[in-house]
Amino acid sequence: MSHITKRIAVTIPFKIESVANKRWHWRKLASYHKTRRLLAWAELRRLEFGRLVGPVTVTLTRIAPRSLDGHDNLRSGFKGAVDGVADWLGVPDSDPRIQWNYAQETGAPKHYAFRIEVVA
Repeated sequence: MSHITKRIAVTIPFKIESVANKRWHWRKLASYHKTRRLLAWAELRRLEFGRLVGPVTVTLTRIAPRSLDGHDNLRSGFKGAVDGVADWLGVPDSDPRIQWNYAQETGAPKHYAFRIEVVA
């Protein structure tokens, strides 16, 4: 019996920035996360994946001219996208079957995007 690996990747032209040290009003922060949550969910929804039955690896990659310092800064900017991916999978983001990975890539000047890769 062989295991078939499914892989899906989408790139969304939207900026991910660290919100760990921002002093934003709660409404602006909520709007930031909600927008990225809906973008992630909507882009993935267009793709057929099937039900989550086994382990899934999700890699979220920030594409920007410069990298963010520290792992916490990167994770804080992806909170909304994580929720959107979990919504699409139909499970909470704390589900033990999901492994969350974070990465960064250098992009062209003034080019911002983020990529979501799902492998099951």
